Amino acid sequence: MLIYVPAAAVFLLFCIRVVRERRRVGNAVLLGLSLVLALAGSLLILARRRPELAWNIFVVLAAVVALGVVVLACFLLVNGVGMVRREGFGLGNLLSLLAGAGLMTVLTLVGAAVVGRGPALVSAAVVVSVVAGYAGFLFLCFLGYAFVYGRLPLNRKADFVVVLGSGLTGGSTVPPLLAHRLERGRAVYEGISGRGGRPVLVVSGGRGSDEELPESHAMAAYLVERGFPSASVVREDRSASTEENLRFSREIMEEACPGYRCVIVTSDYHVFRAAVTARREGVRGNVVGSRTAAYFWPSAAIREFVALCVTYWRTNAAVCVVLLLGGVVVYLLR
Repeated sequence: MLIYVPAAAVFLLFCIRVVRERRRVGNAVLLGLSLVLALAGSLLILARRRPELAWNIFVVLAAVVALGVVVLACFLLVNGVGMVRREGFGLGNLLSLLAGAGLMTVLTLVGAAVVGRGPALVSAAVVVSVVAGYAGFLFLCFLGYAFVYGRLPLNRKADFVVVLGSGLTGGSTVPPLLAHRLERGRAVYEGISGRGGRPVLVVSGGRGSDEELPESHAMAAYLVERGFPSASVVREDRSASTEENLRFSREIMEEACPGYRCVIVTSDYHVFRAAVTARREGVRGNVVGSRTAAYFWPSAAIREFVALCVTYWRTNAAVCVVLLLGGVVVYLLR
Protein backbone atom coordinates (compact mmCIF):
# COMPACT_ATOMS: atom_id res chain seq x y z
CA MET A 1 0.00 0.00 0.00
CA LEU A 2 3.04 2.27 -0.07
CA ILE A 3 1.96 3.32 -3.53
CA TYR A 4 -0.82 5.39 -1.91
CA VAL A 5 1.60 7.26 0.37
CA PRO A 6 2.06 10.24 -2.02
CA ALA A 7 -1.72 10.65 -2.41
CA ALA A 8 -2.25 10.37 1.35
CA ALA A 9 0.55 12.86 2.07
CA VAL A 10 -0.85 15.41 -0.38
CA PHE A 11 -4.37 14.95 1.00
CA LEU A 12 -3.11 15.38 4.58
CA LEU A 13 -1.38 18.60 3.54
CA PHE A 14 -4.64 19.71 1.91
CA CYS A 15 -6.57 19.09 5.15
CA ILE A 16 -4.00 20.99 7.24
CA ARG A 17 -4.10 23.97 4.89
CA VAL A 18 -7.91 24.02 4.87
CA VAL A 19 -7.98 24.10 8.67
CA ARG A 20 -5.43 26.91 8.76
CA GLU A 21 -6.82 28.96 5.85
CA ARG A 22 -9.54 27.65 3.57
CA ARG A 23 -9.42 30.63 1.23
CA ARG A 24 -6.32 29.61 -0.79
CA VAL A 25 -6.14 28.61 -4.45
CA GLY A 26 -3.41 26.12 -3.56
CA ASN A 27 -5.97 24.09 -1.62
CA ALA A 28 -7.83 23.40 -4.85
CA VAL A 29 -4.68 22.18 -6.58
CA LEU A 30 -3.73 19.93 -3.65
CA LEU A 31 -7.18 18.35 -3.60
CA GLY A 32 -7.04 17.66 -7.35
CA LEU A 33 -3.49 16.35 -7.15
CA SER A 34 -4.34 13.97 -4.31
CA LEU A 35 -7.20 12.50 -6.36
CA VAL A 36 -4.99 12.10 -9.46
CA LEU A 37 -2.27 10.37 -7.41
CA ALA A 38 -4.82 8.05 -5.82
CA LEU A 39 -6.23 7.11 -9.23
CA ALA A 40 -2.74 6.56 -10.66
CA GLY A 41 -1.85 4.38 -7.68
CA SER A 42 -4.96 2.26 -8.13
CA LEU A 43 -4.19 1.72 -11.82
CA LEU A 44 -0.59 0.76 -11.05
CA ILE A 45 -1.69 -1.81 -8.46
CA LEU A 46 -4.23 -3.22 -10.89
CA ALA A 47 -1.58 -3.30 -13.66
CA ARG A 48 0.64 -5.50 -11.49
CA ARG A 49 -2.15 -7.93 -10.66
CA ARG A 50 -4.27 -7.92 -13.81
CA PRO A 51 -2.45 -6.13 -16.65
CA GLU A 52 -5.13 -6.72 -19.29
CA LEU A 53 -7.92 -5.38 -17.08
CA ALA A 54 -5.81 -2.35 -16.14
CA TRP A 55 -5.15 -1.62 -19.83
CA ASN A 56 -8.84 -1.96 -20.67
CA ILE A 57 -9.77 0.42 -17.87
CA PHE A 58 -7.13 2.89 -19.06
CA VAL A 59 -8.49 2.73 -22.62
CA VAL A 60 -12.05 3.23 -21.36
CA LEU A 61 -10.97 6.21 -19.22
CA ALA A 62 -9.14 7.73 -22.18
CA ALA A 63 -12.21 7.24 -24.39
CA VAL A 64 -14.48 8.76 -21.75
CA VAL A 65 -12.17 11.79 -21.44
CA ALA A 66 -12.02 12.24 -25.22
CA LEU A 67 -15.78 11.92 -25.58
CA GLY A 68 -16.25 14.21 -22.60
CA VAL A 69 -14.11 16.88 -24.26
CA VAL A 70 -16.19 16.67 -27.44
CA VAL A 71 -19.47 16.83 -25.51
CA LEU A 72 -18.18 19.70 -23.37
CA ALA A 73 -17.08 21.65 -26.45
CA CYS A 74 -20.51 21.24 -28.05
CA PHE A 75 -22.26 22.19 -24.81
CA LEU A 76 -20.15 25.32 -24.42
CA LEU A 77 -20.85 26.38 -28.00
CA VAL A 78 -24.62 25.95 -27.52
CA ASN A 79 -24.53 27.70 -24.14
CA GLY A 80 -22.46 30.53 -25.61
CA VAL A 81 -25.05 31.14 -28.32
CA GLY A 82 -27.77 31.12 -25.67
CA MET A 83 -25.83 33.58 -23.50
CA VAL A 84 -25.44 36.01 -26.38
CA ARG A 85 -29.16 35.81 -27.17
CA ARG A 86 -30.20 36.35 -23.54
CA GLU A 87 -27.53 38.76 -22.30
CA GLY A 88 -26.18 40.39 -25.46
CA PHE A 89 -22.63 40.68 -26.80
CA GLY A 90 -19.84 41.28 -24.34
CA LEU A 91 -16.62 39.53 -23.45
CA GLY A 92 -18.08 38.02 -20.28
CA ASN A 93 -21.06 36.62 -22.20
CA LEU A 94 -18.83 35.23 -24.95
CA LEU A 95 -16.56 33.18 -22.68
CA SER A 96 -18.37 29.85 -22.96
CA LEU A 97 -18.57 30.30 -26.74
CA LEU A 98 -14.85 31.09 -26.94
CA ALA A 99 -13.99 28.15 -24.67
CA GLY A 100 -16.01 25.79 -26.85
CA ALA A 101 -14.31 27.11 -29.99
CA GLY A 102 -10.93 26.69 -28.30
CA LEU A 103 -11.63 23.07 -27.43
CA MET A 104 -12.78 22.40 -30.98
CA THR A 105 -9.53 23.93 -32.26
CA VAL A 106 -7.47 21.63 -30.01
CA LEU A 107 -9.45 18.60 -31.17
CA THR A 108 -8.99 19.60 -34.82
CA LEU A 109 -5.24 20.02 -34.31
CA VAL A 110 -4.94 16.61 -32.63
CA GLY A 111 -6.96 15.00 -35.43
CA ALA A 112 -4.79 16.62 -38.08
CA ALA A 113 -1.66 15.39 -36.27
CA VAL A 114 -2.99 11.83 -36.14
CA VAL A 115 -3.80 11.88 -39.87
CA GLY A 116 -0.78 13.85 -41.12
CA ARG A 117 1.84 12.56 -38.66
CA GLY A 118 4.29 15.31 -39.57
CA PRO A 119 6.91 15.84 -36.82
CA ALA A 120 6.22 19.54 -36.43
CA LEU A 121 2.44 19.02 -36.45
CA VAL A 122 2.64 16.18 -33.93
CA SER A 123 4.90 18.21 -31.62
CA ALA A 124 2.54 21.19 -31.85
CA ALA A 125 -0.46 18.97 -31.12
CA VAL A 126 1.29 17.40 -28.11
CA VAL A 127 2.31 20.76 -26.64
CA VAL A 128 -1.12 22.33 -27.19
CA SER A 129 -2.81 19.25 -25.71
CA VAL A 130 -0.54 19.32 -22.64
CA VAL A 131 -1.18 23.04 -22.07
CA ALA A 132 -4.92 22.50 -22.56
CA GLY A 133 -4.73 19.54 -20.17
CA TYR A 134 -3.00 21.71 -17.58
CA ALA A 135 -5.72 24.36 -17.93
CA GLY A 136 -8.41 21.68 -17.75
CA PHE A 137 -6.86 20.19 -14.61
CA LEU A 138 -6.79 23.61 -12.94
CA PHE A 139 -10.40 24.28 -13.98
CA LEU A 140 -11.60 20.96 -12.52
CA CYS A 141 -9.64 21.72 -9.34
CA PHE A 142 -11.32 25.13 -9.20
CA LEU A 143 -14.81 23.67 -9.65
CA GLY A 144 -14.21 20.82 -7.21
CA TYR A 145 -12.81 22.94 -4.42
CA ALA A 146 -15.37 25.69 -4.99
CA PHE A 147 -18.01 23.01 -4.35
CA VAL A 148 -16.19 21.88 -1.19
CA TYR A 149 -15.60 25.43 0.05
CA GLY A 150 -19.28 26.30 -0.31
CA ARG A 151 -20.16 23.44 2.06
CA LEU A 152 -17.60 24.05 4.79
CA PRO A 153 -19.15 25.25 8.07
CA LEU A 154 -19.20 28.99 8.74
CA ASN A 155 -18.59 30.89 11.95
CA ARG A 156 -22.11 31.33 13.34
CA LYS A 157 -21.14 34.53 15.13
CA ALA A 158 -20.48 37.56 12.98
CA ASP A 159 -20.59 41.32 13.48
CA PHE A 160 -21.26 42.16 9.84
CA VAL A 161 -22.92 40.69 6.77
CA VAL A 162 -21.44 42.13 3.57
CA VAL A 163 -23.45 41.88 0.33
CA LEU A 164 -21.43 42.52 -2.83
CA GLY A 165 -22.99 44.52 -5.66
CA SER A 166 -23.26 43.32 -9.25
CA GLY A 167 -24.64 46.20 -11.31
CA LEU A 168 -28.08 47.75 -11.78
CA THR A 169 -30.62 47.36 -14.58
CA GLY A 170 -31.57 50.55 -16.38
CA GLY A 171 -29.21 52.51 -14.16
CA SER A 172 -31.38 52.31 -11.04
CA THR A 173 -33.16 48.94 -10.65
CA VAL A 174 -31.91 45.93 -8.69
CA PRO A 175 -31.79 42.99 -11.16
CA PRO A 176 -32.75 39.41 -10.21
CA LEU A 177 -29.13 38.29 -9.70
CA LEU A 178 -28.49 41.09 -7.21
CA ALA A 179 -31.90 40.55 -5.58
CA HIS A 180 -30.90 36.93 -4.88
CA ARG A 181 -27.74 38.19 -3.17
CA LEU A 182 -29.73 40.62 -1.05
CA GLU A 183 -32.27 37.98 -0.02
CA ARG A 184 -29.46 35.58 0.93
CA GLY A 185 -27.78 38.38 2.88
CA ARG A 186 -31.03 39.07 4.69
CA ALA A 187 -31.40 35.36 5.53
CA VAL A 188 -27.85 35.24 6.93
CA TYR A 189 -28.52 38.42 8.93
CA GLU A 190 -31.72 36.97 10.40
CA GLY A 191 -29.96 33.71 11.22
CA ILE A 192 -27.27 35.52 13.21
CA SER A 193 -29.87 37.75 14.89
CA GLY A 194 -31.92 34.68 15.82
CA ARG A 195 -28.92 33.34 17.74
CA GLY A 196 -28.66 36.51 19.81
CA GLY A 197 -26.25 38.46 17.58
CA ARG A 198 -26.62 42.09 16.56
CA PRO A 199 -25.01 42.26 13.12
CA VAL A 200 -24.89 45.15 10.69
CA LEU A 201 -25.58 44.56 7.02
CA VAL A 202 -23.12 46.31 4.68
CA VAL A 203 -24.28 46.75 1.08
CA SER A 204 -21.28 47.35 -1.17
CA GLY A 205 -21.24 48.92 -4.61
CA GLY A 206 -20.35 52.27 -6.15
CA ARG A 207 -21.86 54.15 -9.04
CA GLY A 208 -21.03 52.90 -12.53
CA SER A 209 -20.71 55.15 -15.56
CA ASP A 210 -24.16 54.04 -16.78
CA GLU A 211 -25.92 54.16 -13.41
CA GLU A 212 -28.07 56.91 -11.94
CA LEU A 213 -27.07 56.17 -8.33
CA PRO A 214 -24.57 54.00 -6.46
CA GLU A 215 -25.46 50.31 -6.39
CA SER A 216 -25.35 50.27 -2.59
CA HIS A 217 -28.08 52.94 -2.40
CA ALA A 218 -30.38 50.92 -4.66
CA MET A 219 -29.55 47.78 -2.65
CA ALA A 220 -30.40 49.49 0.63
CA ALA A 221 -33.64 50.85 -0.80
CA TYR A 222 -34.59 47.36 -2.00
CA LEU A 223 -34.15 45.95 1.50
CA VAL A 224 -35.86 48.80 3.36
CA GLU A 225 -38.86 48.70 1.01
CA ARG A 226 -39.29 45.05 2.00
CA GLY A 227 -39.27 45.70 5.72
CA PHE A 228 -35.58 45.47 6.59
CA PRO A 229 -34.60 47.88 9.41
CA SER A 230 -32.87 50.89 7.85
CA ALA A 231 -30.78 51.44 10.98
CA SER A 232 -29.07 48.10 10.40
CA VAL A 233 -27.89 48.93 6.86
CA VAL A 234 -24.59 50.62 6.05
CA ARG A 235 -23.79 51.73 2.50
CA GLU A 236 -20.32 51.35 0.99
CA ASP A 237 -20.66 53.42 -2.16
CA ARG A 238 -17.13 53.95 -3.53
CA SER A 239 -16.20 50.56 -4.98
CA ALA A 240 -16.02 49.58 -8.64
CA SER A 241 -14.69 45.99 -8.39
CA THR A 242 -14.72 42.97 -6.11
CA GLU A 243 -11.34 44.02 -4.71
CA GLU A 244 -12.66 47.48 -3.86
CA ASN A 245 -15.95 46.04 -2.51
CA LEU A 246 -13.97 44.10 0.05
CA ARG A 247 -11.27 46.69 0.72
CA PHE A 248 -13.66 49.57 1.40
CA SER A 249 -16.06 47.34 3.36
CA ARG A 250 -13.11 46.22 5.48
CA GLU A 251 -12.33 49.85 6.29
CA ILE A 252 -15.91 50.42 7.44
CA MET A 253 -15.89 47.29 9.60
CA GLU A 254 -12.47 47.96 11.14
CA GLU A 255 -13.48 51.49 12.09
CA ALA A 256 -16.73 50.34 13.72
CA CYS A 257 -15.39 47.13 15.33
CA PRO A 258 -11.62 46.50 15.16
CA GLY A 259 -11.93 42.81 16.09
CA TYR A 260 -14.84 42.16 13.73
CA ARG A 261 -15.88 38.91 12.03
CA CYS A 262 -18.07 38.95 8.93
CA VAL A 263 -19.95 36.81 6.43
CA ILE A 264 -19.70 37.90 2.79
CA VAL A 265 -22.58 37.21 0.41
CA THR A 266 -22.29 36.97 -3.36
CA SER A 267 -23.57 34.76 -6.18
CA ASP A 268 -22.76 31.04 -5.93
CA TYR A 269 -20.45 31.05 -8.99
CA HIS A 270 -18.44 33.92 -7.44
CA VAL A 271 -17.97 32.46 -3.95
CA PHE A 272 -14.48 30.99 -4.19
CA ARG A 273 -12.86 33.91 -6.02
CA ALA A 274 -14.50 36.32 -3.59
CA ALA A 275 -13.05 34.25 -0.73
CA VAL A 276 -9.56 34.32 -2.27
CA THR A 277 -9.87 38.07 -2.80
CA ALA A 278 -11.10 38.57 0.77
CA ARG A 279 -7.98 36.83 2.07
CA ARG A 280 -5.73 38.96 -0.14
CA GLU A 281 -7.52 42.12 1.06
CA GLY A 282 -7.20 41.15 4.73
CA VAL A 283 -10.94 40.71 5.34
CA ARG A 284 -11.77 38.48 8.32
CA GLY A 285 -14.66 36.40 7.08
CA ASN A 286 -15.79 33.67 4.72
CA VAL A 287 -18.21 33.73 1.81
CA VAL A 288 -21.62 32.21 1.07
CA GLY A 289 -23.48 32.19 -2.23
CA SER A 290 -26.94 32.89 -3.59
CA ARG A 291 -28.43 30.94 -6.46
CA THR A 292 -27.84 31.83 -10.10
CA ALA A 293 -29.78 30.90 -13.23
CA ALA A 294 -28.42 27.65 -14.72
CA TYR A 295 -27.80 29.08 -18.21
CA PHE A 296 -25.55 31.78 -16.67
CA TRP A 297 -23.29 29.34 -14.82
CA PRO A 298 -20.87 28.13 -17.57
CA SER A 299 -19.75 31.59 -18.71
CA ALA A 300 -19.71 32.86 -15.14
CA ALA A 301 -17.60 29.93 -13.92
CA ILE A 302 -15.14 30.37 -16.79
CA ARG A 303 -14.91 34.09 -16.05
CA GLU A 304 -14.12 33.40 -12.39
CA PHE A 305 -11.51 30.81 -13.35
CA VAL A 306 -9.85 33.16 -15.85
CA ALA A 307 -9.81 35.94 -13.25
CA LEU A 308 -8.03 33.65 -10.76
CA CYS A 309 -5.54 32.58 -13.44
CA VAL A 310 -4.81 36.24 -14.16
CA THR A 311 -4.36 36.92 -10.45
CA TYR A 312 -1.70 34.19 -10.32
CA TRP A 313 -0.44 34.79 -13.84
CA ARG A 314 3.26 34.47 -12.98
CA THR A 315 2.89 30.88 -11.78
CA ASN A 316 0.70 29.86 -14.69
CA ALA A 317 2.95 31.60 -17.23
CA ALA A 318 6.00 29.81 -15.81
CA VAL A 319 4.30 26.40 -16.10
CA CYS A 320 3.18 27.09 -19.68
CA VAL A 321 6.68 28.25 -20.67
CA VAL A 322 8.17 25.04 -19.25
CA LEU A 323 5.63 22.98 -21.21
CA LEU A 324 6.36 24.89 -24.41
CA LEU A 325 10.10 24.54 -23.97
CA GLY A 326 9.63 20.84 -23.32
CA GLY A 327 7.77 20.53 -26.61
CA VAL A 328 10.55 22.36 -28.47
CA VAL A 329 13.20 20.10 -26.93
CA VAL A 330 11.24 16.97 -27.86
CA TYR A 331 10.88 18.26 -31.43
CA LEU A 332 14.59 19.01 -31.73
CA LEU A 333 15.58 15.60 -30.32
CA ARG A 334 13.14 13.59 -32.42
